[in-house]
Amino acid sequence: MGSLFAELARQASTNARREVETYTREIPEFGFLDKDSRARAETLEHAMWLRRRTVELAPDNSELSEEDLGYIASMGELRAGAGMSPDARQRVLRVHTALMLREINEATEAQRGGGVEEIMRMMAWFAPQGERGIASYRQGFVRVLRRRMSYTEQVALLARSLLNGDPIYAELAAAVEIELPDRYAVTVFRIPDRPAIDRFLESEIRALVKSHRAPIMWGPEGGDGSGELITLLPLFSDPEAAQSAPPHAAPDHLPDLVQDVAQALGRPCAVGASVAPLPELADALDRARRVSRAAPLRRASVRLRPHTLADVFVELAVADVPLVDDWLRTLAGRLESGPDLLTTLDAYYRHDMHRGATATSLNVHTRTLDYRLRRVRELTGIDPGSTRGVRTFSAVVTRRLSGAWR
Repeated sequence: MGSLFAELARQASTNARREVETYTREIPEFGFLDKDSRARAETLEHAMWLRRRTVELAPDNSELSEEDLGYIASMGELRAGAGMSPDARQRVLRVHTALMLREINEATEAQRGGGVEEIMRMMAWFAPQGERGIASYRQGFVRVLRRRMSYTEQVALLARSLLNGDPIYAELAAAVEIELPDRYAVTVFRIPDRPAIDRFLESEIRALVKSHRAPIMWGPEGGDGSGELITLLPLFSDPEAAQSAPPHAAPDHLPDLVQDVAQALGRPCAVGASVAPLPELADALDRARRVSRAAPLRRASVRLRPHTLADVFVELAVADVPLVDDWLRTLAGRLESGPDLLTTLDAYYRHDMHRGATATSLNVHTRTLDYRLRRVRELTGIDPGSTRGVRTFSAVVTRRLSGAWR
C-alpha cells in the first residue's frame, strides 16, 4: 500500500470521530447522538467502515461491491427510519464528501505532498464510487419514505426536491412512477382562503397527479390564512420546438391542468406560470409566484387561464412604483360609483373590446354597455376604447381583481 493510503488508514479512526462530531455540531437533527450512546456508536462504525473500504479499494481502483452498496443503502434506511428529513440527509452527504476531500488533502500534506500518482489514483476512484455510494444511500432513504408516506406526500416531496435541485428526485420519481422531462411549467395557484386539506381534497390531488403526471405540493401558508398550491407540469416537447416558442408563453395543455386544479380547490384563485429547464426550477417558481400575486383572482366556475410574465408585466412594474399605483387606485375609486363599471371594463378587455360578446357575457344590451363605457370616460376623462384607455384601465382592473388594494 502506498504512503498516501497508509496515512489514510492510520488516520481512519480519528477522521471517523471527527465526522461524527461534525454531524452533531452542524446538523441539528444529529443532536440526539450526544444522548444516545448506541446511536453514536453505530454512526461511528459506519464512518469507520467507509474509510476502511476506501483504503482497501482505491489503490487498485476496485469498485464497491453489491454487498457494499447494500450496506450503504441500509445506512440510508436507518437514517430515514429515525425520522431524518430530506434536507438533513442532503447536508449529511455534503458534510461527508467535504470531510473525505479534506482528509485526502491532509494525508497528502502529512506525506510532504505524497506521490502525484497516488493522489490521481485516489481521486479517480473517489468520484465514480462516491457517486454510486450516494445513489445507494438515497435509494435506501427513499425505501423507508415510501413505507411511511402516503402517495400525495411522496409526490409533494418529489416536487420540493425538483424545486430545490436535490438529486433525490430521481429515486422519488421512480418510486411514484413519474417520468422526469427536461423542462417544466411551474404553476402557482394563489388562494386567499386556503382550504382545509381533508381526505376528499387529498383524493382529488392524487387523481390530478395521476391524470396529468404532474407533481403537486402546498406552498407556505400566509399569516392571513392565504396559501398556494404549486404544480410542476412536465413538458416533453422536442428541443427545437421549445427554442422557437415565444418567450414566457404558456404550454398549450397547461389550461387543462389549471381548470382541473381550480375545480378541485373550489374557490377563487389567481394563477401564475413560468417555464424553465430542470436546473432552473427555483427561479421559475419565484417568477410564477410573483405573477400569481399580480394576476386577477377568478372564481373556480370561470374558465381560468394561467398568467405568465407577458400577461402582467405592466402590473408587476406598477407594484414597484407607488406613485403610479396610487394614481391607478385613484382612478379605480372614481369608477366605484358605477354602475358595475370595473366589472364591465374587465369583461370588455377579456373579450378584446368586442361589444356584442362583452354585452352577452354581462347579460346586458349593447346600449347599456355603451352607456357604461361613456360613464367611464365622463368620470375619468379617458376613453376606455382608446390606446391610452386600454393601457390604463386594463392595469386598473387587474390590480383591483388581484386583491392588491385591500
